[in-house]
Amino acid sequence: MLIPIILSGGAGTRLWPVSREAHPKPFMRIGDGKSLLTQTHERALAVSGNTPPLIVTNRDYYFLSHDELESQEVKPNYLLEPSGRNTAPAIALAAMWAMQQKPDACMLVLPADHLIKDTPGFYTAVQHAENLAKDGFLVLFGIKPKAPETGFGYIEMGNKVSEHAQVVQRFVEKPDAVTAARYLAEGNYVWNSGMFCFKASTILDAFATYNPALLEAARTVFNSTKAVGDKMELPASFNALENISIDYAVMEKAKNIAVIPGDFDWSDIGAWKAVAEAIPADAAGNTNNNCQTIVIDSRNTHIQTTDRLVAVIGLDNLLVIDTPDALLVADKARSQEVKEVVTRLKAAGHEAHKNHRTVSRPWGTYTVLQDAPSFKIKRIAVKPGASLSLQMHHHRSEHWVVVSGKAEVVNGDATVVLEPNESTYIPAGNKHRLTNVGDTELALIEVQCGSYLGEDDIVRFEDIYGRAQ
Repeated sequence: MLIPIILSGGAGTRLWPVSREAHPKPFMRIGDGKSLLTQTHERALAVSGNTPPLIVTNRDYYFLSHDELESQEVKPNYLLEPSGRNTAPAIALAAMWAMQQKPDACMLVLPADHLIKDTPGFYTAVQHAENLAKDGFLVLFGIKPKAPETGFGYIEMGNKVSEHAQVVQRFVEKPDAVTAARYLAEGNYVWNSGMFCFKASTILDAFATYNPALLEAARTVFNSTKAVGDKMELPASFNALENISIDYAVMEKAKNIAVIPGDFDWSDIGAWKAVAEAIPADAAGNTNNNCQTIVIDSRNTHIQTTDRLVAVIGLDNLLVIDTPDALLVADKARSQEVKEVVTRLKAAGHEAHKNHRTVSRPWGTYTVLQDAPSFKIKRIAVKPGASLSLQMHHHRSEHWVVVSGKAEVVNGDATVVLEPNESTYIPAGNKHRLTNVGDTELALIEVQCGSYLGEDDIVRFEDIYGRAQ
């Protein structure tokens, strides 16, 4: 059995303003319109014979991931982290889960935010890796360099261990441009893709040898966690695990490691330059995400927008990334520096580092239509049968107008059913709850009024999604 383990996390700060903390890179849609998470899930099924993957992700992304993969015939399982602790704890816990499924199972570890179009080529590499994994190797997937990139870690390859794999001589941190050019010329270096294949028992043995403290702590966490439906929600004790990558924790110390230099196309979509390179260009090198554009006398420029027409004139080698609440214009050659924008937004306490104007929730979405000092207007969309928490607000009152669907509203001691063109008023301090009791999406307009309109002005009394205040 080959069990895919999909690591789905990371803020993707270099892909702002599309990737944000509450809606990170795995949920970006690139190429065929599917999200990177969906593409990774489908690729995992294709190479594993439809074995359900285990997705390791933050608990805040569970409902977003669940909705994203709802249409898939084969559904994944989930291991939910209360916080990010890097790849070593995630892989150790995933290996314990895989051992429960089948003691001699092989694991195929895949980041959720990579783009691979050549699935047959990838499948061939996976077959070679699985054969080595069965023989007790920890197998890495290397990518043959196409250019002297400085944004990737490198692996120096040694003698062959099979027809398709070589010994790992050493790991190299991201090099400078001169060193990267030398690696490319020498020909025995590959990019470290962050994808792995090994038996669950082999990687656990490696943890026992090279990082026993982390293994013991992870086992304690795992043994105190129970599966409920398709998910295992890790307890708060997970937060105390060492924050360390699998490379530092195990791979750079292990002896039984091999690398397969992959010939398949691959991109980690690390910055907007990589996004542009993944999209077919016109004769002048311009790319876009199938959006409405007018391009005049411009070259090598990438444009991305959602619902607005974007016109550009006389641009060269630029990025124009437009979202409903933020616009990025940058030199394509400096796309790695976009993360500095996010750093400044965080420092200023600006909401745009975390949320889009439309925010996903377990029950549906809300979209901020207008935000002013004393009032805020939202469009709220609730899935059929879904319900918001029983809650109250200290500082704001709310006016609700139903636009479509059928709403059941708990307001203090009263319960009413509202249909389109009907409304209600929720005074500050009143316990209230909104439920979609229809079989179609419920849409309503909410007007908030008060002295403070922050999303943290909420007290939850009951919540079916397990959220605290």
